[in-house]
Amino acid sequence: MSIKIEMLRCFCAVAKAGNLSDAADQLGRTQSAVSMTLKQLEQHLDSNLFESERKNRLTPLGEQVFALGSKQLSQFDSTIQAITDSAKAPQGLLRMASVPSVAAFVYPPVVDFLSATYPELRLELRDSNTQQVIDALVQGWADIGIASRYFTLKETEATPLFQDQFGLVCAANHPLLEKGDQLRLDDVFSTRFVRNSLCDQIETPAFQDRMASVPTLLHNTHSLLATVYSGRWVTVLPKSVMAFAPNDLCFQPIVDLPDVRQVYLYVRQQTHLSEVVNDVRTYITAQDRWAAFQKHP
Repeated sequence: MSIKIEMLRCFCAVAKAGNLSDAADQLGRTQSAVSMTLKQLEQHLDSNLFESERKNRLTPLGEQVFALGSKQLSQFDSTIQAITDSAKAPQGLLRMASVPSVAAFVYPPVVDFLSATYPELRLELRDSNTQQVIDALVQGWADIGIASRYFTLKETEATPLFQDQFGLVCAANHPLLEKGDQLRLDDVFSTRFVRNSLCDQIETPAFQDRMASVPTLLHNTHSLLATVYSGRWVTVLPKSVMAFAPNDLCFQPIVDLPDVRQVYLYVRQQTHLSEVVNDVRTYITAQDRWAAFQKHP
């Protein structure tokens, strides 16, 4: 007997609910049917997935199956949704993922362009961090991606868009701004610093050494900027993020931090929407606005 998708769905529902009753209600099935499906899965694996009959605690294997199963269910459901959406769209479904700092800049004109050029095309646009963008491309969840850093991906073409400098981002009234063009890493880390996912792309050893002792990590860009806006925290970000940051936030280069962020456009070559994808690539890479985007104060 092979493991079927409904077995994983049943197991994950019980693992989340912590009991058979609530899981059965969510799945629209009887408790006995859910219990039988779980037994079939455990028999196939020749191991228990729950510590007891109460189903409120997973075994070590159960934790692994739950993590892997949840990921596969998410991918399966996304694929089914994409198929359904494509069937409803005469010109197909185009999916695009981008890091938030660039998405806020590029999505509005792309939406205008595609709405005018392909009025019956369905669009699905997502804001994600770089790793999530790359995962979406690899798994086939996105046709086009914009991400920081260069990656070699199978059947995917990467085109450099722009690069911009890393520097201090803080409130306009923060004392560190008094350092001006003499600001150094020692100054930055003398105050309360909040880490973000882009910090991992900075290779300067002195910066990375200090990252080990920073306890706070914020992944969401808007939450990060709101935290810095309070005036009690600072962070390091690429200058282009300031294009959509609140006016009361400032960017200041750091003397001993030479790193720059590289931003690339990724396009999957094997797609049923090759004409649309090529048009979008041409439209994005032909933008004269990238220079202005990088120079934003």
